[in-house]
Amino acid sequence: MSQVTIDSNEVDIVIAAFHSDLTSFMEEWRPIFSRFHLIIVEDPDLKEELKIPKGFDFDVYTKSDIDKLAGSSNAAMFSGYSCRYFGYLVSKRKYIISIDDDCSPAKDNNGDLVDIVTQHITNLRTPATPFFFNTLYDPYRKGADFVRGYPFGLRSGVTCVLSCGLWLNLADYDAPTQSLKPELRNSRYVDAVLTVPKNTLMPMSGINLAFDREMVGPALLPALKLAKEGKFRWETIEDIWCGLVVKAVCDHLDLGVKTGLPYVSRNERGSAIDSLKKEWEGVKLMEELVPFFQSLKLSPEAVTAESCVTEIAAAVKKGLGRSHTELANVADSMVAWLKIWKEVRSRV
Repeated sequence: MSQVTIDSNEVDIVIAAFHSDLTSFMEEWRPIFSRFHLIIVEDPDLKEELKIPKGFDFDVYTKSDIDKLAGSSNAAMFSGYSCRYFGYLVSKRKYIISIDDDCSPAKDNNGDLVDIVTQHITNLRTPATPFFFNTLYDPYRKGADFVRGYPFGLRSGVTCVLSCGLWLNLADYDAPTQSLKPELRNSRYVDAVLTVPKNTLMPMSGINLAFDREMVGPALLPALKLAKEGKFRWETIEDIWCGLVVKAVCDHLDLGVKTGLPYVSRNERGSAIDSLKKEWEGVKLMEELVPFFQSLKLSPEAVTAESCVTEIAAAVKKGLGRSHTELANVADSMVAWLKIWKEVRSRV
């Protein structure tokens, strides 16, 4: 891996806290997180006070902070898994790395602890190649280069603004897949990073994610809440929607997205079978969302993440909102998010 110099003052690690006792979680991550600033956002429904061991540089944000800064009328936007987005709002640093409290450090094929900060920042600080696929994956990694036939005019790449890491143990399967294959686990550590091609959508997880806040921060947004959404990953789709939006923004602005390394180990909460008992509308909804985003065209005047999100919200309202009240509300939530983003940015 090509090493980059990491300035700890450029990185915020946002931790979504769903358990009150973070002691074991923090101790597991101490070798990696201890030199960086942590933003810990407490799930607004968590009643107990957080337990955090000493020796970390962190700020904790609770429901009262959300109400105060974003407004009580917008507090529902940051409930459950979406509490992480409040951390994105208050960060003052260039790069954000997002993790949840049910993730543990993974080990690579040599048995060494995976440093997710170093790998994510390396992904973001080296170019991406979305316009022409390199069959040796990331050509900027040590031991790799561009293959024969790769146009020299494209070898400088583009700025990478989004790095999507993967999971060991429990991969990011949906409830139907995990229910049909309850013993299915991901134990394959694939030592690879690749750029997601332009105009190719992807299912993005909000966990083990890093992005350039200055470039695409406004596009990392909470918006889609399902009517019967629960408290477990299988029952939500907020990060999938966010991934569709931010990928559309990156494609329009010719910015890069990478996936692959780094890995974390994920320990799941909840039951996939119990989640199936709910009316999990997200599975059906994706069949409509993907064609919509595949046909989405933004105007040449959209030259920032904010202006892109504004146009996407209008297109959602017009193209999807007429047949789905839920999606009309999504468009309104996107506009509300941009307003909050601008207001909070002016204060912090």
